[in-house]
Amino acid sequence: MAYKPTKAELAAAIERTVPDVIAPDLKVLFCGINPGVYTAAIGHHFARPGNRFWPALYAAGFTPRQLLPAEQEQLLALGLGITNVVERATVAAADLGREELRLGGEVLVKKVLKYRPQVLALLGISVYEAAFGQKGSGIGLQPLTIGATQVWVLPNPSGLNAHFPPRRLAEVYRDLREYCFF
Repeated sequence: MAYKPTKAELAAAIERTVPDVIAPDLKVLFCGINPGVYTAAIGHHFARPGNRFWPALYAAGFTPRQLLPAEQEQLLALGLGITNVVERATVAAADLGREELRLGGEVLVKKVLKYRPQVLALLGISVYEAAFGQKGSGIGLQPLTIGATQVWVLPNPSGLNAHFPPRRLAEVYRDLREYCFF
């Protein structure tokens, strides 16, 4: 059975950060909104049970098998990485203000210019709109570029995102894989 943090460990994880999984010249740098406290308590991205990030990566063909959050460093060998718009963990993304998201977008731009991924894949329309001031965005390739990096928006993989059931989530993630790898 996987380790489950206690209520005290979850409370202690508020404001904690989770290190990026990043290297220069990746094919895709996936970018979440911010770590949840479960993820921060575990210390690995998208660690909360019910988060569909790891299953979606596998179902879309990004990984040869479904990786566990503790295996996140294996993404680098596949040309993939993970970061967040805002580094600090919160109980819910709603705990972040628009200004904090906008400032996080400025930090993210600097990170992208430094590491030069082929694609920055933002996980959620609302985070893309808030971090970059883009309105009316949809899923897929965006007109915005950061240096030579293309910007792509994917659905948030949270289990709470009922608009994208697992099969549909895998389809839109696969569109990105095909864009980057074929």
